[in-house]
Amino acid sequence: MLDRFLSQGPQDARFTILLAHGAGAPMDSASMTSAAEALATVGFRVARFEFAYMAARRTAEGRKPPPRAETLNPEYEAAIAALGADGPLIIGGKSMGGRVASMIADDLYRSGNIAGLLCLGYPFHPPGQPTKLRTAHLKGLTTPALICQGTRDEFGTRDEVPGYDLSARIEILWLEDGDHDLKPRKTISGFSAADHLAAMAKTARAWAERL
Repeated sequence: MLDRFLSQGPQDARFTILLAHGAGAPMDSASMTSAAEALATVGFRVARFEFAYMAARRTAEGRKPPPRAETLNPEYEAAIAALGADGPLIIGGKSMGGRVASMIADDLYRSGNIAGLLCLGYPFHPPGQPTKLRTAHLKGLTTPALICQGTRDEFGTRDEVPGYDLSARIEILWLEDGDHDLKPRKTISGFSAADHLAAMAKTARAWAERL
């Protein structure tokens, strides 16, 4: 049984980042682990947690499908409370985890409980359904946000996203030829997955220092 949180990075870091996983892979997936390690390398304290449906997959209860994203809002808020971070807290996550964080961010930001929102591969729409947008709440977002997105992410490409009505508080880092895990095809882009994660972390650090 894993601990409630997977933590790495300096314990006395100025900023803590709390990350939730995507719909289909756990908090200790290769993608989540690599992203957390990259963020810890630039000086963030990083904590990862799992929603109950994903944690249940580790037990005899077996595989449960992900629930509707908005029903996970209370679980994310409970994780923030349990973490009890000292200093500025940035919330976010991979894909669905970032989407859930984005839905609770503004209330937490207004109350001074978080400093920002970090999304790694935001699911702007389901793959193959570009008109089924998940952006309505992002139009009026007041929380400073950084979305790191691969240019060929099937949940929202660089050709699609600039046409969306998004809050001016949202900054987007485009990673050339990156997929939904931010991974590029090195033979096409000239970049490796490690290159993109390093760029993501460096950009996140510079963005956080401006919060």
